[in-house]
Parts: sequence; structure tokens; C-alpha cells
Amino acid sequence: MTQQPTALVTGAGGQDGTYLARALGAEGYRVVGTVSPYGEGSARLLTYAPRTETVALDIRDEEGLRALVARVRPQEIYNLAGVSSVARSWAEPELTFACNTGPVATLVEAALKLRADGVDARLFQASSAEALAGQSPYARSKAAAADLVAAARTEHGLFGAVGTLFNHESPLRTDRFVTHKIAAGAAAIAAGRAESITLGNLEVVRDWGFAGEYVDAMRALLRTPEPVDVQIGTGVAHTLRDLVETAFAAAGVDDPWAHVRQSADLLRPTDVEVQVADPAPALRHLGWRARTTFATVIDHMVAVELQRGRTGVIDAPGYLFPGSPV
Repeated sequence: MTQQPTALVTGAGGQDGTYLARALGAEGYRVVGTVSPYGEGSARLLTYAPRTETVALDIRDEEGLRALVARVRPQEIYNLAGVSSVARSWAEPELTFACNTGPVATLVEAALKLRADGVDARLFQASSAEALAGQSPYARSKAAAADLVAAARTEHGLFGAVGTLFNHESPLRTDRFVTHKIAAGAAAIAAGRAESITLGNLEVVRDWGFAGEYVDAMRALLRTPEPVDVQIGTGVAHTLRDLVETAFAAAGVDDPWAHVRQSADLLRPTDVEVQVADPAPALRHLGWRARTTFATVIDHMVAVELQRGRTGVIDAPGYLFPGSPV
């Protein structure tokens, strides 16, 4: 009888963690997911990935994290927890490093101990396009975390893979992200519940994809013969202006610019103007490529926001994937 594989997902209550926990559970994995003891991630998982075993844990708790890995003995560890907002990192740089870099050292140590005990433990570290050129505390914390994984792989034989994630969205995005702000704002304006939204730099260029398929690349990275690092993105560029126009069109609002205000207060101190992935290595090493278009992602986010406004239902299984009835 084949033993059921086990995966540990830190940050399971977030956007990526929710999609990943659901996908791993559908594969037959036992999924143990950490959720913040200060948030509501476990409630969301009950809707979308109810078989996930949740553990309330502050990711900065080294002893608690080390003990969890030792108890669960996972073959696959996905580190998705941490501060994910560039803007927040400027306000709280020490917290950002404590959440984004410190726990990686703990997970590396714990994974190496499992391997010494005979468990083929493999670690996925979620990095960010910001880490490639950004100067924010968030960017620097992610770069330092990736360096820890690379060093452990080279020096100690860790099976550690870093996925550099470019912008990836879904209806599970929170209001800390501009994509949610725009989708929710367009829906509210269409419904007559708001008159305008306020944004910063509309000319930034980003590579926006769908979070629900990016977690497939994460899983594939831990199942290669040898560990590799790849960028995870579509390779297609869009401006924030494109996103605004797409979202308002999806909401049925003809003239978005009559409802958009700009504020210098929303400009980041050192914004990277252009971030677009090179998708070729992911296709070569993993056989993975993004298939959901930018327009499909944004259209679906707006459709869900319109439904939320009509019904008051914040989370429902039909919200997860484009093409599902919402």
C-alpha cells in the first residue's frame, strides 16, 4: 500500500496558499497549512480547501515552525507565508525581514534534518519579480531568502527550488493589492455604490497572470529530477492603464477615466517601471506555461466583485476559476 504523501504549506490562508492547498488535496495529499493566528485564513480554507489541516502559527516562531516540520514530516514544503505588500514593507521593514527571510533559514534547517532522517523533503521558496531589480525592503527580503535556499542547495545538498513569481491575481486578492482595488472599484461604480477610485502611477508595466495555475508550476518545481529555479509568469506586458480599461469594460462602464483620480501619495519610493517574466525556462524544465489570458483574469475578478455586491457572499467555490458560474 502506497503511503499518502504529505505537504506543508505555510501561509495557506493567503491567495496562493488556498489554491495550492486545494490542488494538493485533489491529488490525494495530506495537506497541513499554517495560518496566521491574527487573521481569518482558516475560514477561507473551509470554503475552498476543507480537507486542509490548519495550524495557527506565527511564521516568526522558530521553535514552533521547527517542531511543526518535525511532527508532520512532509515530503514537500511550500513556503508562501510572509509580508506580501511592497507598500507595507516600506512602513514596516523590520517586520518584513522577520517574516520573509528569517523563517526560510528555519525551514532550510528543518528540511535538511528530515533528509538526514530519511525523508525526501523538498522545499519550494516563493520569490518575487520585485527581488530581481527592486530596492524595497520587500524586494531585499525576498532576495535574501532566495540566497539562503541557493546556499543550502550548493553546500548541503538541499532539494530547494525558488520560483520567482510575477504578478498573479484572482478573486482571492485582498484590498491591499491594486488589482483588487480596481476590480472592486469598477464593480462598485457600475452598481452605483461609488463614484471614483484613486490610483498612483498608471504607466507601470507588469506581467499579470492567474494565481490558480501558477500553483501548478510550484508543484512541478518540487517534482523535477534535480532542483531548478525559474521565473513564473506569462511573458506578456500590460500597463496599469490597460488593467483599468479592461476592468471597467468588464463592469460595463464606458468611460473609466471619468471615474479615476490620481494621487502622488500612492506613488512608491522606488517603483520598478517594467517587470515581465521570461517564461521559456519554466516551459523547458517543467512543461508549464501560463494559459489564462490577462483579460480573462480581470474579467473574472470583476464578475466576482459584481456578484459579491449583489449577494453579500464573500467566498464561494464558484469564485475560484474563470468559466465557473459565480
